[in-house]
Amino acid sequence: MPEKKPALYLRLKKRYPGYISSVEALGESVRSAGPLDEKTVQLLQLAAAAAMRSEGASHSHTRRALQAGATAEEIRHALIAITATIGFPNVTASLSWVEDVLNAKPTRSE
Repeated sequence: MPEKKPALYLRLKKRYPGYISSVEALGESVRSAGPLDEKTVQLLQLAAAAAMRSEGASHSHTRRALQAGATAEEIRHALIAITATIGFPNVTASLSWVEDVLNAKPTRSE
């Protein structure tokens, strides 16, 4: 399932193609820099998105974790596991964003 890109991202890519290419290259470079598999990397990035309370990044990394083979329960556990670090309110906000993705109905483009 190809990742559906947010409209803002697509506009930035059109307006600043070199910038977005660099950001994408950095992402690819860090994902392939070590021994962690893609699922683990996406769960870590989801945890970081939760810590910074980024709804958009939480949505994106939830979709990417699913594409990498994570189950819904693994995704939820990755967030619950960081409660002592980032706090209950941050975790519950992130869990609500995860549920947005898990409960979304697939569209023709997905």
